[in-house]
Amino acid sequence: MASTDASDPSSARVIDLARKDFTRISIDHTVGQALGEVQQSRVGERIVYFYVVDNEDRLRGVVPTRGLLLNGPETPVAAIMVRNLVTLPPQATLLDACEMFILHRLLALPVVDEDGRIQGVVDVGHYTDEIMNMTDREVSNDVFQLIGVRLAQVRRASVPVVFGRRFPWLMCNVLGGLACAAIVGLFEKVLAHVIVLALFIPIVMALAESVSMQSLTLTLQAQHGGRIAWRVVLRSLGREIPIGLLLGIACGGVVALVAWIGHAGGTVALCIWLSIVLAVTTSAALGMLVPVVLGSARRDLKIASGPIALAVSDMATLAYYFGLAAWLLRG
Repeated sequence: MASTDASDPSSARVIDLARKDFTRISIDHTVGQALGEVQQSRVGERIVYFYVVDNEDRLRGVVPTRGLLLNGPETPVAAIMVRNLVTLPPQATLLDACEMFILHRLLALPVVDEDGRIQGVVDVGHYTDEIMNMTDREVSNDVFQLIGVRLAQVRRASVPVVFGRRFPWLMCNVLGGLACAAIVGLFEKVLAHVIVLALFIPIVMALAESVSMQSLTLTLQAQHGGRIAWRVVLRSLGREIPIGLLLGIACGGVVALVAWIGHAGGTVALCIWLSIVLAVTTSAALGMLVPVVLGSARRDLKIASGPIALAVSDMATLAYYFGLAAWLLRG
C-alpha cells in the first residue's frame, strides 16, 4: 500500500472517512428477527447493505435491502446472505476504494481489519466526484503502473522524488536487457549458423511479454491491495497455465507455419513453435506469480510487477529459444 500524502485527498485512509452507522445482523437469526434488529437500530439515511456477523463479531456475509424485503420472516439470514465478500483493509486509501467501486460496481464497501471484524462502511455516494475524475485518468494510470510509476504518487512530487521512484524499477529493464544480451552471446555460433533465427526473435519475445502483461493485469485487479490468499492464487494458477499453453500452441503454430512457408526448414519451424509454447506458458505463470511474491515482500505491486515480470519473461524466452535451437540444430 502506498504511503499517505497529506496534499492528495485521494491518499486519505478510508478508515478515517468510513461511516460508522451501518447495521449488523446476526448470522443465527431469521429474516424476521433481522428486520426487528434493523427497526431498533439507529442507522443513517443511506441503507444499502446489511452486514452479517457471527458471535465473535466477524463479518460473514452481506444482505442487500431487497434480500430482507423479498424473503419470508422464517427464512434464515445465512441462506440469503452473499458470502463472496469484497472488502477494504483499514490502510486502504480513497483512491483504492474508488478503484474497487469501479471494478466491482458495488454501492458500499465494508472496511475489515485483520481479524475479520468490520470497522466501518465506505459509501460510493461520498466519492462520486473522485470516481468520475479517476475514470478519465484510468488509461494513463494503467500505462504508468506497467512501466513502474503510480500516477497518484508522482503528480505532485518533486523531480528528484519522481526520479527516485522511477529509476530503480526501470533498472530491472536495463539489467534484464543486459542479461538477454549475454544469453544471445552464449549462442552466437548457433545464431551465425542459422541466420533466420534472428528474424523471429522480436515476435517470440513480443508474444511472451503480451501474455505476461495480460496475466499480470488480471492478478493485480483480483488482489487489489488486499491480503494474498495463496489458495486462490494456486487455483488461479492452475487455470492460467493451461490458458497460456493453449495460447502458445495457437500463436506458435501460426508463426512456425509462416517460418516453414518462408523456407526456414522444418527443424527451425519446430524450434520456433516449441519456444513460443514454452515462453508463453511460462510468461502466463510469471504474470501471476511476480505480484504474489512481491506482495509477500510487502512491495507496491503495481509499481514493481511490470518491470520485473517483463525482465524475467524476456530472459526465459531467449533461454528457451536458443537452448532449443542449440539442441535441435546441433547437427
